Amino acid sequence: MRISTTAAAVTGAVALSALAVPAAQALDSRQGDTKITKVVVNGGKDLVIGTSSKTFVITVTGTDPKGIKEGIALVWHGKKYDPDHIDGLIAPPDEPTCVTGTCKVRVEADLRALRNSTAGTWKVLAGLLAKGSAEDHVVTDKYKTVKVKRAAKLTVNASPEPVRKGKVLTVAGALTRANWETRRYAGYTGQSVKLQFKKKGASAYTTVKTVTSDARGKLRTTVKASTDGTFRYVFGGTSTTAAVTSAGDAVDVR
Repeated sequence: MRISTTAAAVTGAVALSALAVPAAQALDSRQGDTKITKVVVNGGKDLVIGTSSKTFVITVTGTDPKGIKEGIALVWHGKKYDPDHIDGLIAPPDEPTCVTGTCKVRVEADLRALRNSTAGTWKVLAGLLAKGSAEDHVVTDKYKTVKVKRAAKLTVNASPEPVRKGKVLTVAGALTRANWETRRYAGYTGQSVKLQFKKKGASAYTTVKTVTSDARGKLRTTVKASTDGTFRYVFGGTSTTAAVTSAGDAVDVR
């Protein structure tokens, strides 16, 4: 028996071409003493995808008295795992490497199969094959879950510069997020974004106020200039969109 990691994007879905457990067994199956002890996706971080292909690593760790020969991992979305009709997009582009019971699988986000509506919680399929056996294995189609999120961008611009002390500063910006279907970034409307300020010479930012993005994702507010320092915007993210912090914009107060 061989666990194949070949997968392909077909008509907007990922189809796992073969996972050769015995025909009488379901995908969620185990034979022998093979066990999965840990699965880590992307170092424990969310999978954040923008408008171009991106790869991530899944590590599948396990044990078997004879040792681990091979592993598989796949991230999928949907109610039920069906190798021919997976509502998902992340497919292994190459063979995994296995060392001392840990298999590293590199997976790739295929933008042809991404839909904005599927951002959120995905399931992780994981499997291991023992050495010296044609049958001993463990496969589970829902070992754990992981967040798959749309990437976001955030800008800031404080003006005028320089500015006299006590005068009004306008702090503008824009919050955009990846549209997987158009492969472009578009304004993220109605989102709460924190305006933060760090005084020159200080080590940390403090929150000045919260601003809501408009219908085009634009941000705009005013503050009184008090001292030299740097402004930035901070978006905390949502269940479908990643958190993001803008670069800082320094202001010269005279």
